[in-house]
Amino acid sequence: MSENPVYHVPVLLKPCVEGLELREGGVYVDVTFGGGGHSREILRCLPQGAHLYSFDQDADAERNIPEGAENFTFVRSNFRYLRNWMRYHGVEQIDGLLADLGVSSHHFDDETRGFSFRFDAPLDMRMNGRAGQTAAELLNTASEEELTRIFRLYGEMKNAKQIARAIVKARANEPFYRTGAFVECVRPLLGAAREKKDMAKVFQALRIVVNHEMEALEEMLQAASELLAPGGRLVVLTYHSLEDRLVKNYMKAGNAEGKIEQDFYGNRLAPLRPLNNKVVVPEQEEQELNPRSRSAKLRIAEKPLPKQK
Repeated sequence: MSENPVYHVPVLLKPCVEGLELREGGVYVDVTFGGGGHSREILRCLPQGAHLYSFDQDADAERNIPEGAENFTFVRSNFRYLRNWMRYHGVEQIDGLLADLGVSSHHFDDETRGFSFRFDAPLDMRMNGRAGQTAAELLNTASEEELTRIFRLYGEMKNAKQIARAIVKARANEPFYRTGAFVECVRPLLGAAREKKDMAKVFQALRIVVNHEMEALEEMLQAASELLAPGGRLVVLTYHSLEDRLVKNYMKAGNAEGKIEQDFYGNRLAPLRPLNNKVVVPEQEEQELNPRSRSAKLRIAEKPLPKQK
């Protein structure tokens, strides 16, 4: 498998693969194939008889599919359909799942996809460029109330209402088609000292909604907790507080709210057991070499073994 270093540099590579605790004959899933960095390392370490399934909905990622690997299967799909695809491949249980959430460096550096405010590009932002609503369509049709909700909830912007109002006013004169026009509309509402950070939050909010990221993540986590065999591992890299909170809650309680349910005897009914209460973060050296890793948090959970009677 030839590596394309420009596409994406895998974050916390060794801790992620070690967290899976690979075993002979095991079935493993990388639901965020991307540049193939994590999958490549998993394949290199994969014990005898084990198999790796890797998911990605982005057509660009397909260029990185390894050739001739008998212990590898690529699934061209959003990871929210994890359960369906495992059933399709005849897999009833998996021994480990890795998810590297967020956007790859390839997407941020691609001037044609609209993920970054650094370039004037079509306002697309779809991970799957073959289907779904674009960011431009969202900006041009959503109500002021809906836009306010998007920027407040997914961008955590305190002035979300003002941003939404400016968008509605601007699109009345000319619809949004490119990132450049959108940046010019929003920029006056951002403080000069925090302009880049706040602009990144605004773009993040749009991307999350365009790609239904939170809904897809919740569906995948639910499926993963059900598919994992006893002793199986769930390894997840998060990059912003919204997804990290959701992952933390699922690992702790098995639901999005983090509400721990108990049986009649007071025993916890959570399907997973967190293995690292203190998240793993990249060393300073990795953060300097790979800026994307600076906000990364690694969480690992395990499906408990049945209690001995």
